[in-house]
Amino acid sequence: MLKRTVRSHSQKSTRHLASLTCAYVLGIGLASHGMAEYSVDLGDGNVITFGGYAKVDIRFVNGDIGYQDYWIANAPIATDADGNAVDTSHTGFNVRESRFNIKYAHGDVSAFLEMDFYGGGGNEVVSNSSNPRMRHYFINYKNWLVGQTWSTFMPLSVLPESLDFGGPHVGEVFIRQTQLRYTVGGFQIAIENPETNGDGDVGSPSSAVGLTADQADPDEDTPDLVLRYNFSGDWGDFSIGALLRKVDQGGIDETAVAANIASKINIGRDDLRLQVTVGEPGRYTAAGMTPDVVDDPDTVDTELEVEESISYVVAYRHMWTETLRSSAYYGATETDVLGRDRAHWAVNIIGDIAPNLSAGFELGNYSIEDDVSVLGPDGGDADSDYAQVSFQFTF
Repeated sequence: MLKRTVRSHSQKSTRHLASLTCAYVLGIGLASHGMAEYSVDLGDGNVITFGGYAKVDIRFVNGDIGYQDYWIANAPIATDADGNAVDTSHTGFNVRESRFNIKYAHGDVSAFLEMDFYGGGGNEVVSNSSNPRMRHYFINYKNWLVGQTWSTFMPLSVLPESLDFGGPHVGEVFIRQTQLRYTVGGFQIAIENPETNGDGDVGSPSSAVGLTADQADPDEDTPDLVLRYNFSGDWGDFSIGALLRKVDQGGIDETAVAANIASKINIGRDDLRLQVTVGEPGRYTAAGMTPDVVDDPDTVDTELEVEESISYVVAYRHMWTETLRSSAYYGATETDVLGRDRAHWAVNIIGDIAPNLSAGFELGNYSIEDDVSVLGPDGGDADSDYAQVSFQFTF
């Protein structure tokens, strides 16, 4: 574990503010192994805490699936005039995962803001500019949380330690959105922002100047409901979550239901991480892979249906020494109506080479084996291998 470094300054005294739940503050890459923080005591119960990390990725991708800085679960496959996949071989350098966060606390009330640089903008020709992107912005008061952060349906403790930003997105529950959450003991209940994906509405910002009635979302009047219970002990932790959503667009008016089971099991200094999601989670799982509402290709008039899926991730982390570790992970999702089948596996080795400075190397593969794909109505397999070197300084 990286050592936590705290530097505080005050005319009265110095003290370290207890961190937020680690899943809010920690990154999902190398930062999941440790996070330094710095606190400034302003007096009268006012404390500012800030942290983050600088991360540099050097990534090589080779295969049928086009280069991406990190794999989600989409299908960026280019084809030639004959419908054959075009090979890719590309090396990319980037620092966009780097982030900064700040927390302001006054007694029982606190607000947390975190940004990274995947907000778009710029190009690789001259400046390589990248716009800041808001990841989290929420308020905590005692047992209550309100604002944008990880969905309550997302089991944070089981995310694998990876160099690829997010690791096996394809098999994970992975979503941030605005919500109102109440936590008591291990029980959590939340109402979260409703959004239906796949009905032709791409979610135009409701605050957009000049927004027309055709662009504005006419439905989605019922918030998503999430329930979760978390158990923990010396052996590790276990959680079970339930998701209920009203899908009421595109001529459909149904209640979609999904369940997630997840566990992190300690095996000496090592750990095994597992999660399975079944039902109709739609946009909550396998980012970019399946919409909530799909056209059934087996019907004559292509009826709209709520997609069903099964997603899972298995990961094992081994501690070679106090400063050297490895993770191996596999994640996949299969859908029922569209017959999409995609997977991501990888192995890595990560070491601490100086205080708060880590370096790592990861090898992996992302594959697509859809029944019907961009490669033709008979489907077709496509995959790309990747190798990535990352350096991360956590502050």
